[in-house]
Amino acid sequence: MSENDSSQEKTEDPTAKRLEKAREDGDVPRSKELTTSALLLLGTVALMVTGPAITEAIMDVMRSCFGASRETLFDAQKLLGIFASSIYEAFYSLLPFFGAVLFACIAGPTALGGFLWSNKALAPKLNRMDPLAGLKRMFSVKSLVELIKSIAKVLVVMISAYVMLSLIADDILGLVNKPVEEAIHQAAYLSAITTLVVSASTLLVAAIDVPFQIYEHTKKLKMSMQDIKDEMKDSEGKPEVKGRIRQLQREMSQKRMMADVPTADVIITNPTHYSVALKYDPADMATPICVAKGVDHVAMKIREIAKAHKVEMVQAPALTRAVYHTTDVGSEIPSGLYVAVAKILAYIFQLREYRFGRGERPSRPQNIIVPRDMYFD
Repeated sequence: MSENDSSQEKTEDPTAKRLEKAREDGDVPRSKELTTSALLLLGTVALMVTGPAITEAIMDVMRSCFGASRETLFDAQKLLGIFASSIYEAFYSLLPFFGAVLFACIAGPTALGGFLWSNKALAPKLNRMDPLAGLKRMFSVKSLVELIKSIAKVLVVMISAYVMLSLIADDILGLVNKPVEEAIHQAAYLSAITTLVVSASTLLVAAIDVPFQIYEHTKKLKMSMQDIKDEMKDSEGKPEVKGRIRQLQREMSQKRMMADVPTADVIITNPTHYSVALKYDPADMATPICVAKGVDHVAMKIREIAKAHKVEMVQAPALTRAVYHTTDVGSEIPSGLYVAVAKILAYIFQLREYRFGRGERPSRPQNIIVPRDMYFD
C-alpha cells in the first residue's frame, strides 16, 4: 500500500501538455503585486510627464468658464457650447494619462503569464460558493502568505514614505517663505518625487511575489509518474487502441494483397505453411515482384484464391521461404534469387504455351537451388 501511495506523489515537473491545458483553462501564474507596482509607477510617471499640460488645459477651461460674460451665462445655447468645449478640452488633456494607465493595467498582469483569454475561466463554478471550501481557503497557507504580503507592503510603503518625508522635511517647511506660485510648483514637484519613490518601493514586494507565484503555480501542476504515464498513453494512444489499429491496418493490407493474388503468374509453396505469389511482365518489369505472401491461415487463403482463379501453383519449399523472408509485398525479389525464380517462371510460361497448343508439355523444374545466405528453416 505504501509503495502504491509513494508512486502517486506529485514530484515531477508539469509537462508541456499539462501546462498548455492549464493555460486553456485560464490557469497561469499572476502577481497582483506586480500589477499594483506597474500601475503606480507608470501612473506616477505619466502624471509627471503630462501634468503641466493637464494643468494648463484645466486653467484654460476655468478661464473660459469663469470669464464668460453675463450675456453668455443667460444664453442656454452658448452656455451648452462652453460646457461641451470644456468637457472636450479636459478629456483631451487627460487622454495621454488615461492611455498610460490603461497600458499599465494590461502590461502588469500580462508581464507574468502572458496575455490570455479563456472562456473556461469566465464560466461560473458552483464549488466557489461552497462555504466549507471558502473557510479552507481562508485558513490555508496561501491566505497566510497573502496576509504576510499585505503587511509587508504596508510596512514597505510606510518606511519609504517616512524616509522620503524625512529627507524633504526642510523643503516642505521652506514653502511658507516662498511666493504662492513658486510654492505651488515646488509642492507639486515634491509630491511627485515622493509618490514616485513610494511607488517604486512596492517593486520590492513584487520582486518577492513573482517567484513565489511561479513556484506555487508549478507546485500546483506537479505530476506523479502515473500522471505522466497516463498522459503519454493519451498522447500516443492506449496500447489496446494501438493494437486494434494495427490489427485493422493488417486486415486492410491483407485485403489489398488478396485482391492482387488473381493477377499473379505463379504461387510457390513450401507446401504446408508458406505461400508466395509472384508476378512478372517482361514488357513492364525489370524483375519479378512479390504481390502477396503469407503463412499458415493467410497462406491457405492465398491458395484458395489462386485455385479459384486458376493461378498455377508450384511447390518449392526452400525458394518459398527465401522469398517470404527477404521480399516485401510489392517489392522486387533480391538478385540472389533470380536464377531460381527464373526456372519457375520459365516453366509457367512454357505451360501456358502448351495449353494453347504450342509446344510440348514442360516438366516441373527440379534442383531449384537457393543461396546459403538466403536459406531459412
